[in-house]
Amino acid sequence: MKKKQQQQHPGSGADPWPHGAPLGGAPPGLGSWKRRVSLLPLLRFSLRDYGFCMATLLVFCLGSLFYQLGGGPPRFLLDLRQYLGNSTYLDDHGPPPSKTLPFPSQVVYNRVGKCGSRTVVLLLRILSEKHGFNLVTSDIHNKTRLTKNEQMELIKNISTAEQPYLFTRHVHFLNFSRFGGDQPVYINIIRDPVNRFLSNYFFRRFGDWRGEQNHMIRTPSMSQEERYLDINECILANYPECSNPRLFYIIPYFCGQHPRCREPGEWALERAKLNVNENFLLVGILEELEDVLLLLERFLPHYFKGVLSIYKDPVKLLFLEHHETSFHAPIKLKCNELQLFCLLIFLLQTSLIFHSLNGVFFNVLHVIQIILFSCHLLHLSLKQFLK
Repeated sequence: MKKKQQQQHPGSGADPWPHGAPLGGAPPGLGSWKRRVSLLPLLRFSLRDYGFCMATLLVFCLGSLFYQLGGGPPRFLLDLRQYLGNSTYLDDHGPPPSKTLPFPSQVVYNRVGKCGSRTVVLLLRILSEKHGFNLVTSDIHNKTRLTKNEQMELIKNISTAEQPYLFTRHVHFLNFSRFGGDQPVYINIIRDPVNRFLSNYFFRRFGDWRGEQNHMIRTPSMSQEERYLDINECILANYPECSNPRLFYIIPYFCGQHPRCREPGEWALERAKLNVNENFLLVGILEELEDVLLLLERFLPHYFKGVLSIYKDPVKLLFLEHHETSFHAPIKLKCNELQLFCLLIFLLQTSLIFHSLNGVFFNVLHVIQIILFSCHLLHLSLKQFLK
């Protein structure tokens, strides 16, 4: 009996093999040492595996660090990803569905200053939220002439925007195809050159709704005498503000970035007409803004659908009216006949392109009105026939 107890509780009385002795009937004490010795090779192998795992983790961490510092994955990973994608995903699922884009999906509104552009941009902000297109704007407002590098940079930024997009900025015409980009569709709005000149003349002196001191920020160096200068005297005395080349303003927006586009002459005028014919979907007239919005709604429904109802909304219209230039200035507003004649002489080339585009605009409007009227008659006829 004592012998059995000694076998079960050797030494301190703890059983090293709680589930019984090892197979083969070896004594418990001797078997435990043999078992431990037999586990040593396995223990060495486990340490080697542990070291291998830690080394792999270290390589992974270093690779992740280089990935972050290098700005992206190495080329071989991209090739591997492409290979795996082409050989597995595409075989099972086919190519991912492409996003259906409206036509055109790239529109540029290189807005002419003091031609109602602020009202149109406010409408575009509402429309972009309503229709889900990407309205791309710029914080640069007064840089219309760009160097070659600036043109390339701007075209690159515009071209990489999510489509469909509408980009708007005060900038002279940009030739995207010259720098290897896809040429977008252009739109613009101009106004009678005399009205635009008057609007700009008072805007520079007295600002607009954005604050009483707005004009002081815009023209801080302008003296009080010049600020309250009669516009007729400005024209007759041939002040720089009221003479060429400052009045040669609209044409470069259609002519482009070529240096000769900034020189009043036949070359710039003809180049502007050519670009309008080839690249502009519509050049509207501000004095006929409702008709312009009607045509934009018909030509570019993905962008301008419902624009007329928004423009005519009393609440929104009241908000838009606060964005008009303030003309409540204590100086003479109208030109007399002599000064107006002088101004028209200065604005001769600008007036030529205005009246040319004005004629095109009303021709297009007339055709659209005929089509809409014909569709209306057809609808009434079908309705009467179905009765």
